[in-house]
Amino acid sequence: MSIRPIKRMSRSKPVREGAGVHLHRAFGFGSTEDFDPFLLLDDFRSDKPEDYLAGFPWHPHRGIETVTYVLAGTVEHGDSMGNSGVIGAGDVQWMTAGSGIVHQEMPKGDTAGRMHGFQLWANLPAALKMTAPRYQEIKADEIPEVTDDDGTQARIICGAFWGKRGPVDGIAADPVYLDITVPASQKKVIPVETSRHAFAYVFAGSGKFCNASCPLAVPTEPVGWWDTSPPVNADNRSLVLFARGDEVVVEAGDEGVRFLLVSGQPLGEPVAWYGPIVMNTQEELRQAFAELQQGTFLKKDGIERTV
Repeated sequence: MSIRPIKRMSRSKPVREGAGVHLHRAFGFGSTEDFDPFLLLDDFRSDKPEDYLAGFPWHPHRGIETVTYVLAGTVEHGDSMGNSGVIGAGDVQWMTAGSGIVHQEMPKGDTAGRMHGFQLWANLPAALKMTAPRYQEIKADEIPEVTDDDGTQARIICGAFWGKRGPVDGIAADPVYLDITVPASQKKVIPVETSRHAFAYVFAGSGKFCNASCPLAVPTEPVGWWDTSPPVNADNRSLVLFARGDEVVVEAGDEGVRFLLVSGQPLGEPVAWYGPIVMNTQEELRQAFAELQQGTFLKKDGIERTV
């Protein structure tokens, strides 16, 4: 067994998107190689309605899948095919944009004005860029939660973990998407397949993510300069990108630590990306925007909706 070294740690940065929503971007709109097949992770979190009520009015997507995970408040959504709905605390919406969809997402706070959620973008391989769009909407009580003997808890949004499988399926990136809470001062070893790219995003508490120099580690082979670097202390809004290995080790701080742990099989394909559309070549990108102008962006496949 080999612990995944930490390739780097960074903090999410404040940005404005949509009609002026204040959010923090963990990664996105830069080099995609280290996170492949993932493109972007946004953390939208505020207890001030003026930060989020303007929302994300009508906009197109093509060539990607978007995952919206809500922890507080609600997100009202609608699309160009006439679908609409609301996802609330603990719910997940996984949208496969495929050949193209135009939709809107409008955050609403809870009774205390709080809004908190994440949106992750996963790339589609070239063979599926023009697949028919579809939704998977998962309610909070459908997401399995498992608790280990030491009190560590995991919500399994997608993929298999600790003998359970998340309800979201049929996703091209074959991701494992987990919401993990490790109790105060506990050290936890979490398996992650070696072939996957993986990252953790801390959003509550703090923890120490271990390199090969951690006491639990018994490195079997050198993997780079970070072998002997110290463990990385990560707190709220910290992104930890891992190098290759088959397990992640974290030691929770005095208040425990809660984080997203996401991994996926890299596609290894070229990326041509502008705004909400992600293709493989610049010519495909130009074609997509030309279709938007010509009114031919939406295809006849319609929407396959899984609720």
